[in-house]
Amino acid sequence: QVQLVESGGGLVQPGGSLRLSCAASGRDFSINTMGWYRQAPGKRRELVATITSIGSTNYADSVKGRFTISRDNAKNTVYLQMNSLKPEDTATYYCNADRVVFTIRPGEYDYWGQGTQVTVSS
Repeated sequence: QVQLVESGGGLVQPGGSLRLSCAASGRDFSINTMGWYRQAPGKRRELVATITSIGSTNYADSVKGRFTISRDNAKNTVYLQMNSLKPEDTATYYCNADRVVFTIRPGEYDYWGQGTQVTVSS
């Protein structure tokens, strides 16, 4: 089992910045892809950004040039630096660990964090 704990959400004015963090904990595991997704009220959950274990990144068009995803493999932690925030970025942001493998059992697994609220408002 892997647990994901997000932090860093909050209330920020338009044009401001926030940095989200997500730490994965557990035993004898490795994670191929970590990422951030978000869900606004009444909308479907959508991809924000992902990063693989070798640093390949993917961003939603709506956040390109404003958000940066990074990862510390030694700490099993993924970050999302969000700049130039807009009201439409308001959502609950979820951390995801995809294609998690364990040394003691076969298969690949997918885990989600509990979410952290980001509100962009003046």
